[in-house]
Amino acid sequence: MNPIKEKSKNLHNNFLPLKKMYPKSYNKDKVSPYTKTRVILMNGTEFESQWFMHNFARHCDVPEILETLAVVRRQEQQQQKRISCLKPINESILETTIGYEQLAVDLTACLARNEKDENSRKALDFALLEDFDHLYRYANLLKTDKNIDADILVGKYTEIMPGRPTVAEHRYPVDDLKQHMNAEKADLYSKLVASTITAAEQQTMNYYMNIAQWYKNDLGRKLYAEIAMIEEAHVTQYESLKDPTMTWLEQWVMHEYCECWLYYSAVQDESEENIKKIWNEHFKMEVSHLKTAAKLLKKYEKKSFEEVCGNGEFPKLLKLGSNKDYIRKVLQNTITLTADNMDYKDIKKLPDGHRYFDYQKFMSGEPEKNPSHLVIEKAIERLGKDFRYQDSEHPVKELRSREKDNVKIARTK
Repeated sequence: MNPIKEKSKNLHNNFLPLKKMYPKSYNKDKVSPYTKTRVILMNGTEFESQWFMHNFARHCDVPEILETLAVVRRQEQQQQKRISCLKPINESILETTIGYEQLAVDLTACLARNEKDENSRKALDFALLEDFDHLYRYANLLKTDKNIDADILVGKYTEIMPGRPTVAEHRYPVDDLKQHMNAEKADLYSKLVASTITAAEQQTMNYYMNIAQWYKNDLGRKLYAEIAMIEEAHVTQYESLKDPTMTWLEQWVMHEYCECWLYYSAVQDESEENIKKIWNEHFKMEVSHLKTAAKLLKKYEKKSFEEVCGNGEFPKLLKLGSNKDYIRKVLQNTITLTADNMDYKDIKKLPDGHRYFDYQKFMSGEPEKNPSHLVIEKAIERLGKDFRYQDSEHPVKELRSREKDNVKIARTK
């Protein structure tokens, strides 16, 4: 599939009337967990797209480009509103959060398993263990506050147990920055990976930053606030992988191409027919957007679509699914890593005076009082043990106890 060769409507015929912007929501009790995660992913992708175009407009004084951005941006915003309304009214903030973290876990693992660029794969594997831990913390909050088992929500496709403990994830910001790729030499799949995971993590960060104050108790509010900071760190890491030397128009073309790839992947993977039709309609709209951006790139920078996206043929499509064995392997091999400048290092190999330890002391103080730890202590107190869903014992010995939360692994020497 090459989207640039697909037929498309005239750009100005892609607007949605209000009646089409409010589709029938999915049934939260019957729909596949991966339909829920696709809705979250595509919602985040559209938010990222229109936000990018707002920023582009603030750095551009070419009337034709500004006018075209305004048209495309409005259409992208309509798509986002349509997707967001697929979420049903009776799905709670915390139930939706479980979907966000299942997406973060399985999307990251799926991308990493097919990523050939070592720098990008290491970044994915590193953040994977942190989002995996977030799923565990929120699942325990869900159990203690709502008496709902999160394993039902994730369809038992994703295990729920500790990852790299959230308390260990508070790092000095500069250590989240990584080496960016060279867009001219990078594999097209790697460019799509960086674009996709940045949008997904940006959406998660935005959700947590804006939802924390709406939670109904102090511990929940504090947990959202703590994890939102880690999601910001993940956005910093992933966006730093992208080539900042690309022009605004080149970036726009890549944004539209990535949306085409994601929507086409969603069409192939979707089990709900009414939602599949939406993915297909949006794919056709994105083809029109892609061609529009490519024409402007050619007109104003004398660059072809192929200089940004190669021959345009889609690489391996995204197929969300279970990644239990892969995640267990990453847990076993990399649990004690932390970030150190442009790379990752075992916590035991950091010098005593490393800024990580100073920042940890400043941010966490007494780690036993961190919200991410207290939520597990609360679950142990009420349930006799923490809430987990695992097919076999944890691959990391130090994280097997269900009566005591480990606040030392990956944090202390």
